[in-house]
Amino acid sequence: MMPDDWFHPLSRSAKRRAPAAPRRPGHVLALLASLLLWNSIAAAQENSPAPRPNIVFLLADDLGSHDVGWRGGEIKTPQLDKLARAGARLEQFYVQPVCSPTRAALMTGRYPFRHGLQVGVVRPWAQYGLPLEERTLPQALREAGYQTAIVGKWHLGHFERDYLPTRRGFDRQYGHYNGALDYFKHDRDGGFDWHRDDRECHDEGYTTHLIAREVVRIIKERDPTKPLFLYVPFNTVHAPHQVPEKYTEPYGHLQGNRRVYAGMLAALDEAVGQIAEAIDGQGLTAKTLFIFSSDNGGPAPGRVTSNGPLRAGKGTLYEGGVRVCAFASWKGHIQHDTAVNVPLHIVDWYPTLLKLAGAPLEQKLPLDGRDLWPALTAGQPSPHEEIVLNAAPRTGAIRAGDWKLVLNGSADAAEGENAEPAPPAGKKARKKAVAEESVELFNLADDPREERNVAAQNAERVRDLRARYAACARQAVPPKARPKSPDFQIPRVWGE
Repeated sequence: MMPDDWFHPLSRSAKRRAPAAPRRPGHVLALLASLLLWNSIAAAQENSPAPRPNIVFLLADDLGSHDVGWRGGEIKTPQLDKLARAGARLEQFYVQPVCSPTRAALMTGRYPFRHGLQVGVVRPWAQYGLPLEERTLPQALREAGYQTAIVGKWHLGHFERDYLPTRRGFDRQYGHYNGALDYFKHDRDGGFDWHRDDRECHDEGYTTHLIAREVVRIIKERDPTKPLFLYVPFNTVHAPHQVPEKYTEPYGHLQGNRRVYAGMLAALDEAVGQIAEAIDGQGLTAKTLFIFSSDNGGPAPGRVTSNGPLRAGKGTLYEGGVRVCAFASWKGHIQHDTAVNVPLHIVDWYPTLLKLAGAPLEQKLPLDGRDLWPALTAGQPSPHEEIVLNAAPRTGAIRAGDWKLVLNGSADAAEGENAEPAPPAGKKARKKAVAEESVELFNLADDPREERNVAAQNAERVRDLRARYAACARQAVPPKARPKSPDFQIPRVWGE
């Protein structure tokens, strides 16, 4: 077999094969022709699609954006740091303000306001989920020949079996459907919530440990003739704050839930290390794309989590709620220890991964995501003219370049994870809401902390961003969130 660099004109093997310097003009022309041919082949190789990678997508839950080691956090995350250094840190990576919308965006490459999932999360009693007409990421990858598995938290609907992971493109499933799961009992509000291949499963143990163990098993028992898509949405570090005591011992100087949270993050970091070690042990590191993100910014910043200098946290459209720690690494394809400083959004991974997998992008429903690979690997600008951070009935935000417009930012916490939908407002109430609307404009290049509202000084900029936002908001479907029915009965097992 020829070495990988055999065709490259600057490779050692090419140098050995290079002829001696010619002395006649004809030989000079022949040499130039050969060099041109070699250069054209090398350019074609550089521009050709990368080989189809295994994909391991690691998603943390409620992780503070500055609680990781590579951002100077006080909690040690050596395994995450190692993977981050092996690739590119995504310094302006956006998600949704809360959990289910982020997962919907990843699974479809479409903004959640198109699904009706832009408000709150899919609660345990919800009689809806990610709409069935959506083409999901695992469906598309499976059609392209991938093995697909989800290990961890689904949170996109379980009220009917057609909404469960194995009906949405995953060959294998292991974990839970709801948020806020008890880490040891594996229940939510008294209903049991642990499943294997969408059937009740009574494996005992701490959920982070069980998730890591299952991922390692899948890696070792995979079909070696097919690439693997492993979606690993951990439920940690989401409340309830629970962890075996040994993980909190190094953090005795921290208090209350902050100390437990630190131990939970340490357990998550350990699990990530076990997964990376399993990939390496199978000789797959150079064939595997690792992606890591949180699903939203940290809640209770300054008390439980740290979002560093970013304003506010989970449930808001300020940077602390939607701009998270993230990275991507793939040995030999993503330059190690680099930073990408252009705005990207989690919807972008859908078309990017489909292109890497050789799956067709043509589909019935249009995409909001854009191919982020040139920005990630070649220093290209953001593929977006604007990013819609959310479009909900009472609040929304959009970023274009360095400018960010936030409408009714004080209302977005009310539309967060624990929000119940407000009853429809009458005409008088709607007029009052319009009159009291708050408009904030920030230049993130000058003011990344979002401390200075410059809307009054930039009226034309506000009009432009409002027009862009309105064009998107008009495409939003009504939120599906509804209050819990008073006659709802908690089942023995969720999803059964």
